[in-house]
Amino acid sequence: MIDSKFMQLAADAARKGTDTWSNPQVGAVIVNQHQTLAVGYHHQYGHRHAEIDALSQLDEISQAKGATMYVTLEPCSHYGKTPPCAKRLAEVGIARVVIGQLDPNPIVSGKGVRILQDHGIQVKVLNDSLGLNVAYNFFYQYQRPLVTLKYAMSLDGKTNGPKNERTMLTATAAQQDVQQLRSRQQAILVGEHTLSVDDPRLTVRTSEMVFPPIRAVLVHHVDEIERHRHLLDQAAPTWVFSETPSTRELPVNVQVFTDPHWTPRGIVQFLANKGIQSLLVEGGSHLQADFIAANLVDDVVIYVAPKMLGGTGLPAAIGQSLTAQTHFEKPTISLLGSDVRIQTRRV
Repeated sequence: MIDSKFMQLAADAARKGTDTWSNPQVGAVIVNQHQTLAVGYHHQYGHRHAEIDALSQLDEISQAKGATMYVTLEPCSHYGKTPPCAKRLAEVGIARVVIGQLDPNPIVSGKGVRILQDHGIQVKVLNDSLGLNVAYNFFYQYQRPLVTLKYAMSLDGKTNGPKNERTMLTATAAQQDVQQLRSRQQAILVGEHTLSVDDPRLTVRTSEMVFPPIRAVLVHHVDEIERHRHLLDQAAPTWVFSETPSTRELPVNVQVFTDPHWTPRGIVQFLANKGIQSLLVEGGSHLQADFIAANLVDDVVIYVAPKMLGGTGLPAAIGQSLTAQTHFEKPTISLLGSDVRIQTRRV
């Protein structure tokens, strides 16, 4: 019971780290005689890890001797952007470490625990992710990014009106929720039709991010993208999946990847090779249908607006058919102002 209490405190701290990029969110708490001495977390990619952050909060480093550390993820065992945390815990005299879950990254997995045990530190693993690092865990389990499909639709299932122009469906609360959803992604993908009709920014506009999501677009010919499009500005990195290479000069933040036969599975594998752990497919309807048909949708977030657009509007996820039904968990449904938010995960 006491272990659960302090581990929850560590998990709450971990969630404060909102710009960790490919690193997991991690929190750590130092305790001695049931008293909390320090709380730390991994603030940002490339900065000190949660364990070291917690140690830095102590009045004196000597307070660590004989103490227990609660940490949501196995302490690292290798030299990366920072030195190994497991060795540092041994150096300062931590006597016991309670770990939420082992790190699924094979560079670390089990090695951090062994270092601690080799130095006589008592180790307890709870095998509980505490709801943290869903995409990180998924990536190392399945060797590909977690794919979330997101769209807004009317009551009659339309995402755009009958005219070939952008239709604003949801109100402010839902739009702000989308910004939060984007902030938890490493890449956001749209198709060519969405690019031309909506001209999306695909940025996180509610907070400044050191590592914003990569904006990605699938097109036939990259040189047909008009220069005034938002995806060609320098607000965030942009990756273009094109059938043909570019023959013109593009902004330095834009990269073009060429394949005459890009498919959802090919894009996902490419992203996996780049270490991208999460992908948000925002549109359009045909691209989303392709991802569904390829059996590559893991999460779904739908916003339903109290409007109707009529029979000639663009339906959600229209295109290729499925060979078999895909089953999802019981959805979570919430009200955002006048709009309804539905979220579910594949079984």
